Amino acid sequence: MVKIHPDKALIPRVSVAGKDKASPFLTTEKETFTIWMRSLVFHTKGCTVFDSKGNLIYRVDNYSSKSFTEVYLMDLYGEILFTLHQKKSGIFKSWEGYNSSGTRFHLRKSFKISPTCSSSSYKVVMGPGGSDDKQSCYRIVNRGSKFTIEDGSGRLMAEVKKKQSNVNGLEFGEDVLTMVVEPQVDHSFIMGIVIAYSLLRCKL
Repeated sequence: MVKIHPDKALIPRVSVAGKDKASPFLTTEKETFTIWMRSLVFHTKGCTVFDSKGNLIYRVDNYSSKSFTEVYLMDLYGEILFTLHQKKSGIFKSWEGYNSSGTRFHLRKSFKISPTCSSSSYKVVMGPGGSDDKQSCYRIVNRGSKFTIEDGSGRLMAEVKKKQSNVNGLEFGEDVLTMVVEPQVDHSFIMGIVIAYSLLRCKL
């Protein structure tokens, strides 16, 4: 069986070298993460995220066996980084995310006709409500086996795809993903968007 992460004990909380102290989740260079769409807590749904060194960075643990409308993105120590809440208007569902520092976003499917049949897009609007198109927006573009997150100008912020393994020709399952985050991007915000996107598509 291919290892998703190295066998490491939980590391103590330390300051993050080389990063902005006011924003410890801000990338200084391109960073790669592994997303395992499973919780480490027995009998719960969720996901677990590791950095390139195999350290556990983020986790989502859902203790409810029934459908849920609120999910928490936490760090290694259980501190809530983003609260994600399901919104529903008629038959359309969307997810809203917010954190304690005031960052707020609203994710919904874009129903504009795609220039190609092989891709679909989702809109991330910043601010409460998420109904004003004049607000700052991001976009998720799904291209089948992978999806990208772009800012309003089309600049790539992150890419997520199935994780590949070159160890003895073995492959990871469909629930193991690689997320590459570009420099000068808050990867906790990106992870919040990824979780909301997975929830909207019933992948979590």
